[in-house]
Amino acid sequence: MMSRDTIVDTSKLLSYVLRHRPDSIGLQLDTNGWADVDALLQRLAEHGKPVARELLDRVVANNDKQRFAFDATRTRIRASQGHSIQVDLALQPAQPPDVLYHGTASRFLKSILASGLRAGNRQHVHLSGDVGTARRVGARYGFPVILRVDTARMRADGAVFYRSDNGVWLTGPVAPRYLRVLDGNSRNGD
Repeated sequence: MMSRDTIVDTSKLLSYVLRHRPDSIGLQLDTNGWADVDALLQRLAEHGKPVARELLDRVVANNDKQRFAFDATRTRIRASQGHSIQVDLALQPAQPPDVLYHGTASRFLKSILASGLRAGNRQHVHLSGDVGTARRVGARYGFPVILRVDTARMRADGAVFYRSDNGVWLTGPVAPRYLRVLDGNSRNGD
């Protein structure tokens, strides 16, 4: 039986390779971020990080955020979003709900309220459809703060949104005028 630590460690390794540094193991991604599964497993083994196909399948199937996806033939794999390298996920513009959420750590709040949300080293700003998910994201970086994002107003002002395969909403920079800090006791974002 595979331990939770093994699954988490493998997920982190795959995130690093498939989102940020495929070159670290000599792997090539296509323009849409796909990698050949056999090549991935071979390169990982050659670099002292062997991953069995069974473990890879389990990580993809059971990742709580569905960070990775196989293609229909299960011979290619990619990260669903979060890339710092240039890839075209071939996502189509989508209409989000009127409000989305962003979880962050309290130590970043002053800067965000002054200059807005930026993608940083990623291609897009990531937004959540519910407060609970945003709170979990923010808690990964410290004491969580939830921001309410006025996506209806952003759309009216010309912003474009995409929804990744795992349900994360993606967009460009979010100006401070579209953000509101939620009360720490809020459950539904209102």
